[in-house]
Amino acid sequence: MRAVIQRVSNAQVVIDHKLHAQIKNGLLLLVGIEESDSIEDVLWLTKKIIQMRIFADHEGQMNKSINDVDGDILVVSQFTLHAKTKKGNRPSFINAAKPKLAIPLYEAFVKQLELLLANNVKTGVFGADMQVSLCNDGPVTILIDSKRKE
Repeated sequence: MRAVIQRVSNAQVVIDHKLHAQIKNGLLLLVGIEESDSIEDVLWLTKKIIQMRIFADHEGQMNKSINDVDGDILVVSQFTLHAKTKKGNRPSFINAAKPKLAIPLYEAFVKQLELLLANNVKTGVFGADMQVSLCNDGPVTILIDSKRKE
């Protein structure tokens, strides 16, 4: 399971020209699920994200977590995080999980975040054509992979 973690001052998802979800201060999480992922990946990744200290303290140092700053989270599924680009110019998504596996893990990911987060968790719609916009705060963007534990 891979995630792109972006610290944002605001983010939103629009589907079919209608605002679906939006947050203010918090994290936009782009999440990609691969065929080998399991609930263990969900548990490790959600705990890591919630505990990650990437918000500034009173001295401007990144010492605060999402719960410390009472931030929101917006989760967007993104199978393209598992793109293979070694051959040719067209990415392959062969390692991305099919919906039968990906949807339950995505839903478990969101539910686990809701259990761990003191504030709101908003989402896009799995498999939908979404327009995602954000104001990256910092900018702070972190890539994390549950298989590599980094």
